[in-house]
Amino acid sequence: MKQLISSTRKKAVEKERTTILRLEMDYELATLFEAMNENNEEQKKSCKQRLERIRQELLRLKAL
Repeated sequence: MKQLISSTRKKAVEKERTTILRLEMDYELATLFEAMNENNEEQKKSCKQRLERIRQELLRLKAL
């Protein structure tokens, strides 16, 4: 019974984290778009790095 409860909690936490990561990804994509329109190379590089981190975590959670 404890394993079932633990498994259910883990899945709920992973689902919540996945939702948060997707929101972060949307925000970073919007920021990247803005940086591209402004030709801001530093901001573009920063956004791409954050997007890569988000992508890696989503892959780890098997959400992509």
